[in-house]
Amino acid sequence: MSATFAASDAVELAVLERNGFIESRHVGSAVVLSGDGSVVTALGDITTPVFPRSSLKPFQAVATMQAGVPLRGPQVALAAASHIGAKEHTDVVRGMLQAAGVTEEDLQCPADWPQDEQARTELIRAGKGKQRIAFNCSGKHAAFLWACTENGWDTRTYLDPSHPLQQGIARVFEDFCEEKPAHWAIDGCGAPLAAVSLTGLARGIGKLAKAPSDKLGDARAATVATAMLDYPWAVHGAGKENSVVMEDLGIIAKSGAEGVLVLGTDTGVSVALKMLDGNGRAATLVGLTLLAASGAIDPEGVFKVLAKTVPPVLGGGEPVGSLRLAAPVTALLD
Repeated sequence: MSATFAASDAVELAVLERNGFIESRHVGSAVVLSGDGSVVTALGDITTPVFPRSSLKPFQAVATMQAGVPLRGPQVALAAASHIGAKEHTDVVRGMLQAAGVTEEDLQCPADWPQDEQARTELIRAGKGKQRIAFNCSGKHAAFLWACTENGWDTRTYLDPSHPLQQGIARVFEDFCEEKPAHWAIDGCGAPLAAVSLTGLARGIGKLAKAPSDKLGDARAATVATAMLDYPWAVHGAGKENSVVMEDLGIIAKSGAEGVLVLGTDTGVSVALKMLDGNGRAATLVGLTLLAASGAIDPEGVFKVLAKTVPPVLGGGEPVGSLRLAAPVTALLD
């Protein structure tokens, strides 16, 4: 059976301390690449494939635009988003569906409750249940459908790996990461999911992040990167980790399920990491620290962002510990 890297090939990246006792340890692997794609820092196994999960979405957005979808402004960001289903998110997605000439019923992502508390409460009060448009990938799926209607492709089979859209996405991902996917699976939203190494994933996000300032950069990638930074609320949600990082630091941030995170600066310096236990609570802490240690971003700005995004460790409602970096990461700060 195909598999990602083993614990024996990973390193400890973060620990959770409660009242002076290390309660949990997060092991994983991480890589930092320079703007030219060379390895700056490697922690653990950075060559064995991982599933990028939703950190693939910026590349999927690029592919839909290459397929002729005329995405604009926040629509671009929603095509690359893992949104929380707030009204401002679903309003944009509904506009995309309308422009594509399709309806919410055409979405093939699962139905879900909004993660946004206000939106969820309003649905319940209205006597409504889970909705496909509330699923965090609905913006991506709306862009998929729009690509189909722009090209006369079948909208019923848009998630089939052999569909022209999915074939185009596979080419984009392979071009950006400069790796042939090692394995294919089905993501939580039903879309095809490619496995690549952390090095390949970082290479891809680095290219995308520097595209706006790179004369040789892909024009659609430049549009996606610019939109994500212009509309960070659309990519995740107000106060959520990815949105705060983009809003405060001006760098691309996209998390994926099972402990994956990618970060990219406008100079192309990038990070890709995976927490092997699948828990992403320390991903932003580790990823931003790695960027700061490489000299790519200002440590003072990182400290301010981490104060907003690192979850507290509480006991009886009061702080009793912290989520903090493990020795292999802190060693890079010396």
